[in-house]
Amino acid sequence: QPPSSSSLRARPRRPSATKPPRSAAPAAMLTSSAAVLLPTASARLLRPLLLAPLATTSALRRALGALPLPPPTPSAAWFRHSPSAMMSGMTAPQGGSVWDAVPQAPPDPVLGISDAFRKDTDPSKMNLGVGAYRTEEGKPLVLSAVKKAEARVVADPTANKEYQPITGNARFCELSRVLAFGADHPVISQNRVCTVQALSGTGSLRVGAEFLQNHYPGPKVVYIPKPSWPTHVKVFRNAGMQVQEYRYFDPATRGLDFGGLMSDLSSAEPGSVLLLHACAHNPTGVDPTPEQWNSILGLTQRRRLLPFFDSAYQGFASGDLDRDAASVRMFAGTPGVEMILAQSYAKNMGLYGERVGALSVVANTSDNAKRVQGQLGLVIRPMYSNPPIHGAAIAQRIMEDPELLAEWKHELKGMADRINDMRATLFDALVARNAPGDWSFIKKQIGMFSFTGLTKAQCEHMTNKWHVYLTMDGRISMAGVRKSTAGRLADAIVDALKAAPSARM
Repeated sequence: QPPSSSSLRARPRRPSATKPPRSAAPAAMLTSSAAVLLPTASARLLRPLLLAPLATTSALRRALGALPLPPPTPSAAWFRHSPSAMMSGMTAPQGGSVWDAVPQAPPDPVLGISDAFRKDTDPSKMNLGVGAYRTEEGKPLVLSAVKKAEARVVADPTANKEYQPITGNARFCELSRVLAFGADHPVISQNRVCTVQALSGTGSLRVGAEFLQNHYPGPKVVYIPKPSWPTHVKVFRNAGMQVQEYRYFDPATRGLDFGGLMSDLSSAEPGSVLLLHACAHNPTGVDPTPEQWNSILGLTQRRRLLPFFDSAYQGFASGDLDRDAASVRMFAGTPGVEMILAQSYAKNMGLYGERVGALSVVANTSDNAKRVQGQLGLVIRPMYSNPPIHGAAIAQRIMEDPELLAEWKHELKGMADRINDMRATLFDALVARNAPGDWSFIKKQIGMFSFTGLTKAQCEHMTNKWHVYLTMDGRISMAGVRKSTAGRLADAIVDALKAAPSARM
């Protein structure tokens, strides 16, 4: 046993140059550590040595070296004595892992298509699943305006890699407001809109959803069109909001179910959030007419719904930036209407991987807008701290330079025109092959996608036999269609209709 405190006091004082006697505390600490770090049997073997007053480091090393090492794959006994297990209170199954119960995640319904497409070795394969623009040669396109803007960003001697403010590039946010609402819009001149930079459209939606969950005084319910971009539901549910659907697409006409839409929203809980696609509805390509938008606005006012616009295709739908922003500007310009807008620059600038987006909130006063912006910053800080520099700097250069802005608008119209040409080409090919049913909806729909009405069985047939990759709800990306492949796509559709003739065409 270590000497008692009374016996220590009875001993004469040693010269100061001599080391004091070993304390029992380090030995006790070592014993405790051994009990945690080593298997129980090994800890018992070490205990006498650790408690000996004159135990030396070399002796401890020799003793430790003689102990059996733990197996490469931790046993349940070893795991239970590890520090992390002691602290967490978790116990792994015998020979297993705490992650054994984690289920395999299903593939993403859209991005998983690209994975399957890449593994396919058939030379005639077509990827019509992912919403990304392709040239007539089937290649990704980097816009000339983007290349020039990026070169200027890289060559800027004042540029650095410091953190941005939490709310992002202030100049980019200002230009994004102007792009969406127009330079002379009242919400801008009256400083009633605040904007933060976010991670493309998805990040903008998530920041907005978190803000609503934290601060919206109305029902934490959001009404989403059926169908809609699948990630919409996940974004709002993961933020803690309840999701309801309203009718939008009419399978019989391949057009807007305006009557169903108005009926469902007429019974929506007052004060709920209403998600709207600003233009080029994904996945249907079906947009309301200006008159229908006006009716939706009136219903929104009567039910006191909060509009939340998702603008992912401004300029990409019609080729005209102002035309594609008409619904957003109509709502924002109506007295008493407050709203939220998520913007993405993935499609219209081709900045898919740069993750460039913005979230704007329209308030009834400038003071409210300032407070909202502060709270948006508090949402962003623990989520991703602050947004990246590069992509927003490219977009800023394009939007603030008259020459680059004009070039971007020209290229934007070129992309929209090519997609419209592919709609007409595919329609003609289907007519030439006597495809059953009326396919004129392909030309009436707008934007990147066409909702064909093909069933899951027909889509699977097209993938398995014809190597045509599309989402299983029948959505095809018109940006992936080419003049050289439109005929083969029409053959695949006609063959699928014969093989599984269950769709109403």
